[in-house]
Amino acid sequence: MKRVLATLLALALLALAATAAWAWRWWQQPLGLAAEVVELTVEPGQSPRAVAHEWVAAGVQTDERLLYWAFRLSGQAPRIRAGSFAAQQGDSPERLLAKMVRGEETLEQVRFLEGWTFAQARAALAAAPGLRQTLAGRSDAEVMAALGVPHVPAEGRFFPDTYRYGRGVSDLVVLKQAWLAQQTRLEQAWAQRAEGSPLRTPDELLTLASIVEKETGREADRGKVAGVFVNRLRIGMRLQTDPTVIYGLGSRFDGDLRKVDLLTDTPYNTYTRAGLPPTPIALPSQASLLAAARPADTKALYFVARGDGSSEFSETLEAHNRAVNRYQR
Repeated sequence: MKRVLATLLALALLALAATAAWAWRWWQQPLGLAAEVVELTVEPGQSPRAVAHEWVAAGVQTDERLLYWAFRLSGQAPRIRAGSFAAQQGDSPERLLAKMVRGEETLEQVRFLEGWTFAQARAALAAAPGLRQTLAGRSDAEVMAALGVPHVPAEGRFFPDTYRYGRGVSDLVVLKQAWLAQQTRLEQAWAQRAEGSPLRTPDELLTLASIVEKETGREADRGKVAGVFVNRLRIGMRLQTDPTVIYGLGSRFDGDLRKVDLLTDTPYNTYTRAGLPPTPIALPSQASLLAAARPADTKALYFVARGDGSSEFSETLEAHNRAVNRYQR
């Protein structure tokens, strides 16, 4: 009997060792996947058993009970984070669990371009993949109130950049990042403004920067363009910049700016009204903010596009008219 018991015990130990060896190999070997990438969003508070079930349902080809017990016996299951994760070819169960524990989320992205209007930024948010939409149907004023800054105009207040986010994040969270980024850069530019600047507030700097953004075709001209507008502000000369007129026309602008448009008064028509328009007209880049804060030292009061992305600058109306005849007419 003792020999039988010893034999059975030895066989049990061998079986246990074989099972442990198999389990260890399985734990470290690549999982079978139904696609090149299998994605899953782990919800807050979701149990390890439910997570294992959802992975298998999503396309991880293994037994969900085995996956659950592997998560549980690892001791790491309570540390699984909520978020969007991806199982890729070559990922083992160990690697899959590590991704969820470390929070290695799969990220989407949305990009706001320099010179965009807020309407264009909102359209990009609405089309962004995996972004939870909460702002649809709200007015711009309601959006700003949701951001905690009521009574602040939305235009120009968001930094043009690429923003990455996990799936299921709300559009308001991404917009808040862009708002804070622009606020930081505006504060930095305002702190660097040139002595004697005619700009009285950070909002005026933001507005001028948005005009510079729309008027600049070449980086090297940005400071000079800002210098022309600053010179005009100093002497009370109207800015007479087409992008503000176009912005004021809104949906009425059909791509062709006519003389009648320049003569039709709106709050944004800088041909009919002196000073800066009431709000920015676009999302200005950091370069435009800095150009508005510290414009080039120039005596020019005029500039005209040469047609190659650069501009011709002039100090007198006579010289400007010659440049217009040369490059525009």
